[in-house]
Amino acid sequence: MSHLHIPDGVLPTWLWVAGWLVTLIAVGIAGRLAERSDVRRKVPLLAIVSALMLVAMSSEVVPLAYHVNLTVIGGVLLGGPLSVIAAFIVEVVLAMLGHGGITVLGLNTVVIASEMLLGAALFRGLVVVLGRQRLRPAAFLATVLTLATTTLVVVGLVALSGAGATERETGALDPATLSFSNPIADGVFSVGLFSGGENHSDEGTGTEEPAGEEHAGEATLSVARFAAVVFVLGPFGWVLEALITAAVLGYVSRVRPGLLWGAANERAGLRPPGDEGVSR
Repeated sequence: MSHLHIPDGVLPTWLWVAGWLVTLIAVGIAGRLAERSDVRRKVPLLAIVSALMLVAMSSEVVPLAYHVNLTVIGGVLLGGPLSVIAAFIVEVVLAMLGHGGITVLGLNTVVIASEMLLGAALFRGLVVVLGRQRLRPAAFLATVLTLATTTLVVVGLVALSGAGATERETGALDPATLSFSNPIADGVFSVGLFSGGENHSDEGTGTEEPAGEEHAGEATLSVARFAAVVFVLGPFGWVLEALITAAVLGYVSRVRPGLLWGAANERAGLRPPGDEGVSR
């Protein structure tokens, strides 16, 4: 879940402006590099990967408050320049759907693009070390290491953002509503994970006071607690995404190995397997 779910008006101006500048420069460079190479064959793949990432990032794994990104898969299949372009496309659509603000779009693009590039680099490096026969373990390790790294980057960005990033609504981690309760009998079991997550009631009346009104001052999620929650729940999501990545890349290596090893085959003067009928 290396993605900032922060609305507009929270991040300091210098931070989101810097994110936008880096994004625009990176997308411009990626576009130039893509023009210099034969990317026409990969345009349909760019559309497919972007669509899959968009669906994945919009679907939450409810028990973990986590969504998979499929970024390592995208990075391996698309390569460097197209990975940056795909990250920008996905983040623009997600921002239009309210999945984070417009101001945070730049930072999210930087994080997701970095995740795709790092994941692809780690995957290929591990394949060199372990061999192509151990492609799935390489994909698994690359995904876990990549997600752990980019999650740390996200926590660092939240810390740079100051208190505002944790005092406002943060979706599933909103301290004013975060609680564990019995869905069968309300009130039988209710434990607030953070101050502000409990249900407060007036003695003798039984009326509940919503956390966030009288107790609004308590409903703050410190960076330390945010990091603790992310790094406690995150590894479960990392393992889930790593298993998906290993399965998908393993399947692709069997049916269309050219999508994974095309660049290496071309350097060796070989036509990618499965692409014999494609004219160049």
